[in-house]
Amino acid sequence: MKKEKLNLLELPDHLPVLILSLVSGCLFIGLMTLLVGKTGAGVVLLDSDTQLFPYPFTIQNLMHLLFFVGLGEICIRWRVAIREQGFMNKGYLPEDDETVLQSHDLGPIRLQLAKQHDGEHGFLPSLIDMCILQFQSSRSVDQTVSVLNSSLEFIAHRVDLRYSMLRYIVWVIPTIGFIGTVTGIALTLTQVDPNAPDLEKLTASLAVAFNTTLIALILSAILVFLLHLVQRLEEKSVNNAGHYTLKNLINRLYTGGN
Repeated sequence: MKKEKLNLLELPDHLPVLILSLVSGCLFIGLMTLLVGKTGAGVVLLDSDTQLFPYPFTIQNLMHLLFFVGLGEICIRWRVAIREQGFMNKGYLPEDDETVLQSHDLGPIRLQLAKQHDGEHGFLPSLIDMCILQFQSSRSVDQTVSVLNSSLEFIAHRVDLRYSMLRYIVWVIPTIGFIGTVTGIALTLTQVDPNAPDLEKLTASLAVAFNTTLIALILSAILVFLLHLVQRLEEKSVNNAGHYTLKNLINRLYTGGN
């Protein structure tokens, strides 16, 4: 059980997650093809009776692949957020109501944090490390608070940038859906005989064309919901790290000793 917890807190590698996401998307498409085939559900979900592309190379299947890539990105962000939250339980700083910290107490704390953060990850150990460095060099609590606030703003901006690819996927899926709809409508209109229009065939073709937009909006809505949940969790870890540092480090600093 302990080993599984440590594995969960390891930083994820994007390339294996991307490959796994694409494989999962292909398996989903294959499974749905076997289950629904050329039924009405298959036409809506997969465009299995496509007249534009050789199956399975359809607009719907492309959107499904992008959807699973988005799920992979969300899983990465969720694992990182869980890892950041886990730092709160490491006990880097005293948490009682009586301990004060002088300059000579801060060195051992920095040694404990040495390999707990890098330039991208480890919000809490990074904040504690930078605040200790500032206090040791300036002996000023006010300057240390200023460094804490600046670091929190920088980290919050960095977290926001991590979601740029996921936001692009959320945007591009509906865009591809609209492209599929426009293409389907254009193809349908070129096949209409102006002298003897077949309204039944026309409405059926238009229904297939609008399926791409329907599926795109559903997939995008799911990703947006999950994106907000995970981003909220990661931003919460930033706020918790700042509050923990302020409460258990800044408020305990004592400048009277050496």
